[in-house]
Amino acid sequence: MKRPGHGSDELSDLLPRFDVRGMDLSLERMRLALEQLHQPASAIPAVQIVGTNGKGSIACLIHHGLMAAGLRSGMTTSPHLVSWCERIRVNDQLITLKTLRSTLERLQPVVEQCRLTPFEQLICSALVHFETHQPDWLVLEAGLGGRLDATTAHGFRPLIAVASVGMDHREHLGDSLDAIAAEKAAAISEGAHVISAAQEPEVAAVLEQRVNDMNGTLQWVNALDASWTLGLPGAWQKRNGAVAAAALQWMSTRNHAITNQAIREGFAAARWPGRLQWMRWRGLRLRVDGAHNPPAATELARERLSWSSSGTAQTWILAIQSQKQAPEMLQQLLGSNDEAWIVPVPGHRSWSVEQLQQALPLQEHQLKAADNAADALDQLLDRGWPASAPVIAGSLYLIGHLLENGTLEAE
Repeated sequence: MKRPGHGSDELSDLLPRFDVRGMDLSLERMRLALEQLHQPASAIPAVQIVGTNGKGSIACLIHHGLMAAGLRSGMTTSPHLVSWCERIRVNDQLITLKTLRSTLERLQPVVEQCRLTPFEQLICSALVHFETHQPDWLVLEAGLGGRLDATTAHGFRPLIAVASVGMDHREHLGDSLDAIAAEKAAAISEGAHVISAAQEPEVAAVLEQRVNDMNGTLQWVNALDASWTLGLPGAWQKRNGAVAAAALQWMSTRNHAITNQAIREGFAAARWPGRLQWMRWRGLRLRVDGAHNPPAATELARERLSWSSSGTAQTWILAIQSQKQAPEMLQQLLGSNDEAWIVPVPGHRSWSVEQLQQALPLQEHQLKAADNAADALDQLLDRGWPASAPVIAGSLYLIGHLLENGTLEAE
């Protein structure tokens, strides 16, 4: 059953689907809007998280570290799985649907005058909410890029955490890794402290140049060691955790409540749904993950080795938007004995099985079609549930859809 009052369609009269307006990156609209709103939350320091993969995980870990230290954290993230309200929270409290609707309605004159996109409306709503609740820190996950991202309009970002930068959103950010890195690094403001784990050489060079140009400081960190317990599964989270831990340690020089013990407690308690998460379908266990680009697929394929030995057949159910690099993703994910059921991303233009079979003739026999994820699961059950739990991946939109309509239940 669909959960009443929480789905994204509850605000459809105020927030049109992102693809209706089209991608329209600009900072001027946000700057003008925040000026008209009297600069909400402008006195609250923010850590901004930019990058390609792992932004949400880093934001989640920092957020939980602040809470474990007894501080109030205001976090905004994207995308959401089921409800717009997931994107705005103060500590454990998500903004209520009533409050979000009321805020969006109050913003409408500014929205119309400044022609704000749906994402810009949400960031404005978040900052208005944070102004009311006065958290100690803001945790701002950038949406797309950085140079023109709505979160970059917040003027007090002394700390920038950089997630892994890879090839994604090429249609908006550029066709090369250094071009994409430059768009993201441009969020770095004058004098900011920047933290990153290891990056590809061209990304590292861009970060170093930007930090130097902005008279900032750049801190490189190594993945956390085995003594750390993270509530987020996946070996790659040790790298995200290192960035988050260093961010919190930098914050601790300004607030001594942030101790190493609090950081460790927060990291152990952290949860981030839809990322390498166990769920159930009709009582049967399966994994879901939001991997939607080649670098994330590489990490997921590497993680797969920890749960199945070489040669074990793995069943994938994949929904991939048409602008994504689906052939490269499948080349990373598919072992020689694997099969992949290709399904559409609900409400979005998607890769079809025919397109992928044409792009990957050597893997053509491993690709199967289903009308939707539930249909693929039904067919798997009819022939005998696989020994290695199936994995649903390729799009957080698909995972959110399956949760919202009750097809999947989180464990």
